[in-house]
Amino acid sequence: MTESAAQRFARLGSESLTPVSSGQTGVFGMWASLRDVLGHRQLLALLVRRDIKARYKDSVLGLLWTLINPIVQLTVYYVVMGQFLGAARGIDNFAIYIFSGLTIYGLFSETLSGATGSIVANSGLVRKVYVPREVFPLSSVGAALFTFGVQLLVLIAACLLFGVPPVWPDILYAVPSVVIILVYGTALGLLLSALNVYLRDVQYLTQVLLMLAMWASPIVYGWTMVHQVFTSFGFPAWLLGIYTNSPLTLAVLGFHKAFWTSGSAADYPDGLGVRMLIAIVVGFVLVWVCQRIFARLQGNFAQEL
Repeated sequence: MTESAAQRFARLGSESLTPVSSGQTGVFGMWASLRDVLGHRQLLALLVRRDIKARYKDSVLGLLWTLINPIVQLTVYYVVMGQFLGAARGIDNFAIYIFSGLTIYGLFSETLSGATGSIVANSGLVRKVYVPREVFPLSSVGAALFTFGVQLLVLIAACLLFGVPPVWPDILYAVPSVVIILVYGTALGLLLSALNVYLRDVQYLTQVLLMLAMWASPIVYGWTMVHQVFTSFGFPAWLLGIYTNSPLTLAVLGFHKAFWTSGSAADYPDGLGVRMLIAIVVGFVLVWVCQRIFARLQGNFAQEL
């Protein structure tokens, strides 16, 4: 015998509410969230493919824009900064130098900008069905990796074209550089994506901060120039240490070490590899902190959206 609508509502009303998340805190809470994301890995892959296709939807050139944009940017910086303003006079193979820095910075910029607005952009899914909310900023990381992979091929081709191919074992510095960007990009992406749900100005503030971060990193100028300025103006050594050990600076220096063969030991700080490993360890701790904040804030996502 089928139950009536009133009986059904009464039965559902007597059921206790069960949280959709694990409810665990601390390290175990993060592992539970990670297992939840892995359980939805097919959805994550679909979101990554959707982000890539949507970016070039109805475009005649399609994926070629992935190559055109960085090449045009490279040309502008090379001609204006390198030739007109004379930045290339103190940096050999300036085209490779600036392009390698822009390539790794582009991964960070696209990861962070995409992740920040990912929850709001997928508000329809967030309101209607339960999926681990982390898949949305993580899908932005996957889409950024695709673009980065294409640009990396262009960088390698440029090195071969200019007759300065990467050398062993310096090429290995590219690995920790990418890891640093992915770790810190994921951590900040989780944090900013959650904050952006409650305060939409975060996504615009992120763009401003990314622009400042690019010019604050040794992409269009050398680390030695920064060292000379700090020394000549008598700035304390710890201030230079903060600049040098920032994750984006280390990642850019690592990519220069890997692909810019014209550099010497004086162009990099001492113990660059050790600094990068320490940054990675700190970055994983930051991922845990940001994911725990994300987990606390995600409970009201549907209501806020």
